[in-house]
This record gives sequence, structure tokens and C-alpha cells, in this order.
Amino acid sequence: MSATLNAGRTRAALRTSARVSGELLLVLVASAVALWVLGRMWSVVWPLIVGLLLTTLTWPPTRFLRRRGLPPALAAALVTVLFLLVAAGTVALIAVPVASESGELADGVVEGVERLREWAAGPPLNIDDAQIAGAFDTATARIQDSAGAIATTAVTGVSTIFSGVVTALLALFLMFFFLKDGPRFLPWLGRQLPGRLATDVPAVAERCWLTLGSFVRSQALVGLLDAVFIGLGLWILDVPLVLPLAVLTFVSAFVPIIGALFAGFVAVLIALVSNGLTDALLVLAVIIVVQQLEGNVFQPMIQSRGLGLHAAVVLLAVTLGGSLTGIVGSLLAVPVAALIAVVWNYLREQLSDPPLEPRTDGPST
Repeated sequence: MSATLNAGRTRAALRTSARVSGELLLVLVASAVALWVLGRMWSVVWPLIVGLLLTTLTWPPTRFLRRRGLPPALAAALVTVLFLLVAAGTVALIAVPVASESGELADGVVEGVERLREWAAGPPLNIDDAQIAGAFDTATARIQDSAGAIATTAVTGVSTIFSGVVTALLALFLMFFFLKDGPRFLPWLGRQLPGRLATDVPAVAERCWLTLGSFVRSQALVGLLDAVFIGLGLWILDVPLVLPLAVLTFVSAFVPIIGALFAGFVAVLIALVSNGLTDALLVLAVIIVVQQLEGNVFQPMIQSRGLGLHAAVVLLAVTLGGSLTGIVGSLLAVPVAALIAVVWNYLREQLSDPPLEPRTDGPST
């Protein structure tokens, strides 16, 4: 005979399920509203995020100078100027050698186009000059027909560049103020909050700050590994501009996906116009191998160790962030996941019962 359901327990289970579902629905609605507000304020939030990330990178030298007795404003100003000099030096390290090799690179591009034309004219394609000229005429006509769309795209690109410059300037100013007044922020925040929030919020904020620092350092280490291995491969293949390409690889590592594609495209293009198709294919193979090692080995291992996240969580976070919001999502996915883990661990600590003390009394007689 089969057991019958208990009516009281069934009603209690349904009420519990309904209550939990309602609470989860309220949490989801509140999260959606918070994300909507964040999106409306993105023009301010994005420079703030970039400024915080830059601050985590420049805080160690600022802390060193402050411990040596320098006033906070002077230490922050010196580090900000040093950061600008390093950034300008990095750009010069890339631009100056490229400019000095521009003549040879231009000749290589012309020679490469001529080789491509000769290859296309032979078997199996057998494309003659008339067909090539016709293809160029067709492409020119399509470009002329799409002039309006091209102009709109150009205006959008100029607007994006201008927005990026404004974001960079705001981030630099915010970085200076964070370096100058950062240590006073948490005590000030604690004084503004009531009750237990005065303790919990600064504690969580401090842990989040340490986590962001770990993220930036781990990303820099991943970029350094990419630059070393790819630069070594370029040096072995005798590709010109090895040092600028290695620096470009390191810098582009801070921009997921697009940065790696851009740096790899530049390296392959220079190898193609200077060394030929064979070396270009070898450079492409080196870049693919290094990028696969980075995405599947280096980055998950380093970031999971520094951020306290499992390697699988890092991979899933980057995938989800990129699918939701593109490049920005890929860039922020790992630190956001780490910050969520920080908040979750703190909540668990506060909500957990203290461990039971082991009994020290001897056996009863």
C-alpha cells in the first residue's frame, strides 16, 4: 500500500516554496533596477572604474613615498606624473621604431601586394590584370554608393575616440584624488553609516580593494608572459620591431579579446611584409599557441590563485561577460566575479554560527 501525502506538510512546503520564490523575484527585480540605474550613469561609472583600476596599479609606489614622509598630495602628484611619463614612454617605444622602419615597411607592403597579384595570375586561379582592375572598379563603386554609411561610421568613430579621451582624463584626475585621499575614505564612510553598517561596509570595501589589486597584478603578469613568449618567437624568426611588438602585446593584454587580436594582426602583418608568407604563418602559429596557453592555462591559474576563484569560474565569467556586454564585459567579468565572491564570503562569515569549542573536561568517573 502506497503512502499518502500529509496535507499539512504539503501546504507548508508550498507556502515555503512560494515565499522563497517571491523573495527571489524581489531580489531579481532589485538587481535589474540597480543595473538599469548603473547603465544610465555609465558615463560617470566607467571613468570611476578605470580610475580605481589605475589606482590599484599605482598605489604601491604612492604608499612607499608616503611612508618615507612625503605629504599625500606631493606623493600622489609625483606618482601621477611618473605614470604619465611611463605611458608616454611606452607609446614612444612603439611609435619611434615603427616610424624609423616605415619606409621599409611601405616597400614591403607594395612588394607583398605585387607578389599577391602575381600569385593570383598563375594557376590555379589564373586571374588576369583585367579581372583585377574590374574587381577594383566594382569595389570603388560600392564604396561610393556607401559614402553616407561610411561618413556616419567615421563620425561615430570620432565620437568614440573623443569619449575615450574624456574618460581617460577623468580617470587620471580620479586616480590622483584616490591616491591622495584614499586612506581617509573608509574611516569617513564608516562615520556616515548607522549601526552595524558602519563596520560591515568598510570591511567589505577593504576586501574588494585588495581583490582589485590582485586582479590588476595578475593581468599584468599574464601580459608579461604573453610579451615574453611572443617576443621570443619573433626574435627567433628574425622579425623586425621585436621590442615594440612585445610592448604592444603586453599593453594589449589589458583589453581582452580585441587587444590580443589587434597585437597578433600587427605582428603577422609585419612578418608578412618583411619576411614573407612562410614566416608570417609561423608567427601566426606562435601567437595562436601562446594565446591558447594564456586563455586555458596561464590566465585561469594565475587569476584563480590571486582572486580566490576556481579556474572554471574565471573562464565562465569571461565568456558570460563578453556575451552580455562585449569588450567591456570581458574586461570587467573577472573582477566583478571576484567582488561578488568577496561579498558572498563576508555574508557567510557573518551569518555562520561560531565553531563549537571542543570539550576539555576529562572523562567522568
